[in-house]
Amino acid sequence: MGRTFLLLAALLTAAQPPAAPPATAPPDTEIFLAPLTRGAAPAVGRPVNITNSPGYDNQPAFTPDGAGILFTSIRGGGTQTDIYRYDIASGATRRVTSTPESEYSPTVTPDEAHISVIRVEADGTQRLWRFTLDGQAPELVLTDVKPVGYHAWADDHTLALFVLGSPATLQIADARTGKADSVVRGIGRSIQRIPGGGTISFVQRVPSAQEGGVPVLKISELDPKSRRVTALVNAVDGAREADCAWTPDGMLVMAEKDVLYGWRKGDAAWRRLADLAALGLHGVTRIAISPKGDRIAFVTQ
Repeated sequence: MGRTFLLLAALLTAAQPPAAPPATAPPDTEIFLAPLTRGAAPAVGRPVNITNSPGYDNQPAFTPDGAGILFTSIRGGGTQTDIYRYDIASGATRRVTSTPESEYSPTVTPDEAHISVIRVEADGTQRLWRFTLDGQAPELVLTDVKPVGYHAWADDHTLALFVLGSPATLQIADARTGKADSVVRGIGRSIQRIPGGGTISFVQRVPSAQEGGVPVLKISELDPKSRRVTALVNAVDGAREADCAWTPDGMLVMAEKDVLYGWRKGDAAWRRLADLAALGLHGVTRIAISPKGDRIAFVTQ
């Protein structure tokens, strides 16, 4: 148990909060929602705070219909997390899970009948679980794969997993068999399904060529079927973390030093999309984009 908490406390020092609660209180974060214009150069509209709750609100994920946002939150002054849902039309928030355990990283499964989560069990074990959409009937998805930090569905049974370790590994798992294979070592926490296919983007930390230099964050694409890895682009210069998201039409976005950047396959470099500081957004970490590409959610510290 102590070893698990030490590991999670170390992860907390990163800009993106960990997938499980540390021994100390997690950072005070909020989720903002803004309109996003579609096209070659997306523009961000005025953001609105949709959580307005002291403490930890993080890991937003749009529902497939774009009508709601699932997120992880600590409420009531404790350290235990549950999953909540924000309804965009009404502005109402409701609790989805209510358990003694902590749930993180809510994601609607490909069958659109469940929510998959990283669950921190009573003994500190982190595994992938799923609930029905109303937060009921919890069941294990992968019994033997642990400790899982983050996940993304490539198709209805194939998962890309961030598995904690020294170093962390990118593993491909089959929900039908429960088996997982390690594919890449030394990855970052951002793993995303790329629109238009069953491939996955991930971030890998490549040691600097200079002694004592900052590692290079390389963003690559993985085909889970062939296991082929294709380099895409390095993260924005100076970034120590790369929390990425994809627009439906294939633009990769990330934030660095209060600026939002975008990149498409074929681009020579990242393009500046928005001055987040001018919009009142500072220290942006995780980003989520709606299925239609008309809204964008930001996590700020």
